[in-house]
Amino acid sequence: MKSKMILGSTLALSLAAMSGAALAEYPEKPVSFIVPWPPGDLEDVLTRMIAEDFQAAYGVSAAVVNKPGGGGGPFPGAIDVATAPADGYTIGSFVPAVPVIGHQIGIDELADEVFEPIGIFLTYPFVIATSGDAPYSSMAELAEHAKSNDVALGHFGQVLTPTKVTLAYAANAGFEWGSDAAFDALDCNTLASGDADVINTTLQLILPCLDSVKVLASITGDRISLTPDAPTIGELDPSLDIALWNGLFVHKDTPADVREKIAAVAMKTVMSDRAQAIAKETGAQVYWADAAASAEIIAKDKATGEVISGILE
Repeated sequence: MKSKMILGSTLALSLAAMSGAALAEYPEKPVSFIVPWPPGDLEDVLTRMIAEDFQAAYGVSAAVVNKPGGGGGPFPGAIDVATAPADGYTIGSFVPAVPVIGHQIGIDELADEVFEPIGIFLTYPFVIATSGDAPYSSMAELAEHAKSNDVALGHFGQVLTPTKVTLAYAANAGFEWGSDAAFDALDCNTLASGDADVINTTLQLILPCLDSVKVLASITGDRISLTPDAPTIGELDPSLDIALWNGLFVHKDTPADVREKIAAVAMKTVMSDRAQAIAKETGAQVYWADAAASAEIIAKDKATGEVISGILE
């Protein structure tokens, strides 16, 4: 009888433990937000805000992990998210190159389209800029200059939308870049040092020297409020009408209730006064496009991306 009581108690405890594990609610352990870029740019700043609010809302540690990959695309951070368990504890903060073309560029871990959006929250104030003393002040003047002079382009990676757009613009305008190179950071120092003559970068990174540089164009849907005289690339060449955004992504097998909890915090964060203040200060667009709206954006960008790829072939 005593042995039966012990066995029964053990079984009850085991069932209770199993029941507790089954009922455990997300999140119950630390969460990582993976940013595949160095710290400091807009996606990093806003993702850190989301992580802070996530930690406050759910009472678990939430940290941003920066994993830059030298522009080789689509970066070690993307692989971390793709290979982590699909449980919402590893969340990617990605630009279009990762979910839109990451599966096409020969990286085994990303061979399948494994990512799905939680939501897109940022359109970068991405620009094509040059030094203030450059002998050209518009994209048309740059095109004419580059037909007889070598002009070095600095970018964040060949697979990224702004780089492809800039290369495609050159092809359509009838010139070639003298050289191009990928950088982990593209800022005032890049132009001042002469490492590149023209750079693709976010306005955030050249705000300190905005008075001494020329913004030739923006790779955005609308003109940037801080540089209203610079046309969008779509104004100059409608076939290249595309923008660079950033969003939160998880593995496609992540449960719906987990996605909803991530989205609830992220939406509240990006619509907060402190996030909107960043938008005003930097010329960025900060908003919340839910999973369905984000999927539509991605589908449109894939179609435009095919046009751009055709130009570059």
